[in-house]
This record gives sequence, structure tokens and C-alpha cells, in this order.
Amino acid sequence: MPTGDQTYIVTGGCGFVGANLVAALQERRPGCHVVVLDSMRTGTFANLVDACDRRGGSFEGQVIGQNIRDVYWPELIDTFTPAAAFHLGAITDTTVENEAEMIEENAGETWSEIMDACADREIPLVYASSAATYGTPPQTEAREPFPENAAGKPNNVYGFSKWLMERAHARYEQRCEAAGNRKPWIVGLRYFNVFGPGEQAKGKMASMAMQLTDQILGGGRPRLFEFGEQARDQVYIDDIVGVTLAGAGIGGRPDPEPGVYNAGSGRVTSFEEVAGAVRRGLGVSDSERPTEFIPMPPAIRRFYQDFTCADMSKAERGLGFKPSCDPAESVSSYARWLADNHG
Repeated sequence: MPTGDQTYIVTGGCGFVGANLVAALQERRPGCHVVVLDSMRTGTFANLVDACDRRGGSFEGQVIGQNIRDVYWPELIDTFTPAAAFHLGAITDTTVENEAEMIEENAGETWSEIMDACADREIPLVYASSAATYGTPPQTEAREPFPENAAGKPNNVYGFSKWLMERAHARYEQRCEAAGNRKPWIVGLRYFNVFGPGEQAKGKMASMAMQLTDQILGGGRPRLFEFGEQARDQVYIDDIVGVTLAGAGIGGRPDPEPGVYNAGSGRVTSFEEVAGAVRRGLGVSDSERPTEFIPMPPAIRRFYQDFTCADMSKAERGLGFKPSCDPAESVSSYARWLADNHG
């Protein structure tokens, strides 16, 4: 069984981001052994097969079909002694209202066990947080990028669970420093609105780019909440994979600074602009498929982030990563890809 410098552990590796990350690891580290841990609640083997195929290969690792809470983490780390661990497994549906389940799954005792197991063995650990940790910070009204220190007032329990993860990470760092030890290599990444190939299994949580494309391909008009001025940091999957690898010292700085970072495009795109980019990608005019505006239901409004935009300056300094994918161009090319692979 391969261990050490050529082994990586990826929780949630059968999900959208996780499968793309696994495929990129195999491409960047030929011959590596990737251990995927996934409960398959929302992930699927097909994501792994398709992501690896898009990069011209097959999945060559192994899958452990278990929930992260059912694993004894010291034993898992000792068994594989990975070069790095990527913790992406979580409940990610922002409309889930079972607060206890969300918090326990995403930020419960298992999260502390993962940090302990990796830090005690000096294994780099990269984990997925979320832009949902911001809620509606002061920068929203001014339509300005969010710096990392603006987070902490999430609008939904998903964002709150990710905030709890970050607070546990911060306390862990503080304990290490108080004991006279250096900060452990733990990097948290606040993913913004990720889109791209591989998200098909996300259903209602799929990106706006995919939902609007599906509506047009189905013969309808793109539908947006009134009046399409809602704006998000739309970030293409290749940039998210890039910043996640950079957190482990792959492709960015070889010695990334531990901490929590934004993971976005650093640009803001309104939903109406997304609709326009989709139409361009599909070769459809505005007059052929004009946007239909609908009222936002109150049940959604109370969870809703009207604006997000990542300040990426800290990631450039601390991780050596700078996003390279133009959001509008990427939406158009993604819409074409979806059309070519429709059905």
C-alpha cells in the first residue's frame, strides 16, 4: 500500500470540488495514491470517473465509503501517512434547517480529531470553509470585496457551522503557540460561488450558471429573482482546485502561511450578467431568451446573501495563489460544455 509523499487523503472526494481535486492530484503527482473518504450522501462514484476522464485518465486510488464521524482519525493517518489531507466532506445545503445535524457533522468533535491527528504528525491539512461565514458584512452595502476579518455573522446554519470550524481552528493555533510550538500547517479556504464541470449531482444547490443553462437548454427562459441585480463572486472550479492545492504547498508557495483565506475570483458578477454570459455561450440572443424575473420567497430571503466578493490579496501573499479564470468567459465556456454534454 503506497504511503508517504505519494499519498493524499481527500474527504468528500466523490463530491463536486473533491472529485476535481482528486483528478488534479493524479495529474500533478503522477503515480500518487489518493484515498477518498465519502459517505456518498450527496457524492457519487460518477463524479470521480468523470473528473479523471476530463483530465485524460482514470481514478487509480481507493474509496472508503464511510462518514467522517465513523473513522478513527489517528489510525487512518497512521495507516497512510499522507503527504497532505484535504477535508472537504460536509453537509453543504445552505437551506438545511436541522441545526444540530449540520453543526455536529461539520464542526463537531470529529473536526478536532482531524486537526489533532494531522498536526500531531505534521501532516498538512487543508479544509473547506465558506463565504457563507460572512453573512451580510458592512462591505455589502458599498459593494466592496470582503476581507477575511469581515466574517462572523452568517445568515444560515451552514455558514454558522463553517464559522465554528474556523473558530476551533483558531483556538487550536492559540493553544499551540501558548505551548511554545509553531502554528500547525492548517489552511482554511472560504469557497465562494463555485461552478464548473462535475456539479451535475448537486441538484438544487447547483450553481446559477448551471441552472440558467439547463433552463435555456430545456426550451425555457432564464429565471431570476427580481431584478437580477443580486451579485456574487462566481469562481470557476479550476481556480478552486488551484487554491486548494496551494494550501498544501502544491503550485503556489512551497511554505504557505497557515490560516484562513478567501477562495474566489476576486470579481463580482450580477446574476443578470451570468444569464448574459450563458446566452452568449449557447449562441442565444437576449430577445430569443429574455430573462424572466420572479419574486423571492420569504423562506429563501432569510437565508440569502445578496452580494459576495472575495478580497484575494491575502491568498496571494500567504499562499502564492492568484485566480486566473475570468468569471464571465468561464460561464460562457461552461454553458457550451453543458450543451455538448446535455442529456
